[in-house]
Order: sequence, then structure tokens, then C-alpha cells
Amino acid sequence: MMAADVGDDVFGDDPTVNRLQARAAEIAGFEAALFFPSGTQSNLAALMAHCERGEAVILGLEAHSYRYEAGGAAVLGSIHSRPLPNRPDGTLDLAEIEAAIEPDDPHFARTRLLALENTIGGRVLPRRYLEQAAALARRRGLASHLDGARIFNAAVALETSVNSLCAGFDSVSVCLSKGLGAPVGTVLLGSGGFIDRARRVRKMLGGGMRQAGVLAAAGLYALEHNVSRLAIDHDHAARLAQGLARLGLPVEQHTNMVFVRHGVDPQALAAHLGAHGVLVLPAPRLRLVTHLDVDAAGIDRALAAFAAFRFSSTVTP
Repeated sequence: MMAADVGDDVFGDDPTVNRLQARAAEIAGFEAALFFPSGTQSNLAALMAHCERGEAVILGLEAHSYRYEAGGAAVLGSIHSRPLPNRPDGTLDLAEIEAAIEPDDPHFARTRLLALENTIGGRVLPRRYLEQAAALARRRGLASHLDGARIFNAAVALETSVNSLCAGFDSVSVCLSKGLGAPVGTVLLGSGGFIDRARRVRKMLGGGMRQAGVLAAAGLYALEHNVSRLAIDHDHAARLAQGLARLGLPVEQHTNMVFVRHGVDPQALAAHLGAHGVLVLPAPRLRLVTHLDVDAAGIDRALAAFAAFRFSSTVTP
């Protein structure tokens, strides 16, 4: 990062940002890419580049764009959300997607976009399902966007390429932090025309950065060095889940995420874990995420911290 060649990315002449964008587009099989400071802004720019004011996006009730991005699509994009329940595997029912597409009638917001997420809560959407969903969108005249914040986790879990999981989508947002380990940054992928529209939206949202090559250098390093090692995170998560299950706690594990219900005061548990060097967000259902800064010894410390807490004899799943 300290040695990065920099320019002015607002004018498109930061060489390190340009290398990152070209490399990301090559890996995922798209014509162009655009560097963003965050995945939230990247997703919002994608929705706003696809949808005009008053148009609608179909997405899942659990989707990050719907639940965890402060309603930006509605507040800043005037985009109407048509949320559908995610099935236990994270997918949306294809028949429900089709039924949610409104007719061309002035009573309804015009349905413009289908947005999916992979992984979602750590769950991997299989390639066949993605193909079917993207084909449905095309057949019904919708654009398609994939929130692929953790798409590399999905590709490693399925032992396939990111390119194959992105095929058929009009745009994909890929996070460079999370498991890949960059301190900040996301790339949005799509056609040249789409990225031109997204660039204007990025500027509107305050995401135009100047000597951003300092950050892009970390993203390039992450893409070149930290993808294959994601399998280690998945193994660590599986080991953590197995250890928690031995304590009698209901757990589920998907890729690098472990979810655990504990049946005790969330604040008390979080305080106990924090005192043992394990930081969690207090909740009745904890989400524990492994990444490149968590090694095998860290898994052992986390399990020891949980084991030292007094849980009730029965915990409701």
C-alpha cells in the first residue's frame, strides 16, 4: 500500500485502481469494474444504476441490501423493494419470484430488477439455481444483480470459479475485505455502459475518492494471495461449530460462519467472552465469523471462553 502508484481516481487515472478494476473484471468475467469504499455503497449504486425512481427490485427478506443497508434504496434511490422470504437454503422460490413481477399497469411500481446474494448468511447458492434465476430474469425482461460480497467463499466451497457463479448476471458486487482481508473496499462489476452509470451514481453518493490506489493496492494483494486460503477459514468454522455442539449448544455452520443459540442473557455472555478476548455482538443468536486473522489457536481460545461460561442445561434450538 505504501508503494502504490497513485493518481486521481475521480478522473480515472489512478493506475493502481485501474489495475484492480481490470483484474477483478477479468476474474469474474465482466467487461468493466468500479472500485467503491464499501459494499453498502456498491450495492446501492448498482440498484440505482439499474432502476429509475419508482421502479421495483425483487430481493430476499434476509438480503443485506434490504435489511442491513439503512433503507438506502428507498431513501436515496426512490426504489421500491418487493421482498420475498428466503428459503432455509437461502434461495428465493423461483415461482414466487415470477409471481412477484407486476404487470405493466400504472397501479404498480414497474418491476425492473432481481437481486440475489451469494453467500447469504454463509449459505452457498448453487450454480444451477443461479442459472435458473438469471434466466428467469432475462425471460421476464428484468436486469439481475448479485450481491457477491462473499462470492469467493462460495466459489471455494463449491470448488468452482467465481466466473462460473457470476455468469448470467448483469452486475455483481464483490467485497475485498471480509475473508479476503483488505482493510476496505468493494468492486462493482458489469458492462461498460452499466459501469458508466454506476460511476455517476458513485459520485452522487460521495464515493469518488482521489488517490485511492493506496486502498486498491490492498485489494489487489487480497485477490492475488488470499483467495485459496479461504478454505482454511471454512475448516476453522467447522471446528468451532463442532466444539460448541459438544458443549450442548445448538449450532449451524455455513462456509466461514457459525450461528449459535445460547439461551442466556446476551449482554452477560458478550461481557464474559470479551473478558476472554473474544469479541461478539450481543444477540440471542450469535454469528461467529472466521477470517485470516483467526488461527487454530484462536478457535481454541474461543471454545475455552464458551466452556468457561455457565449455560443452562437445556438450550432451545
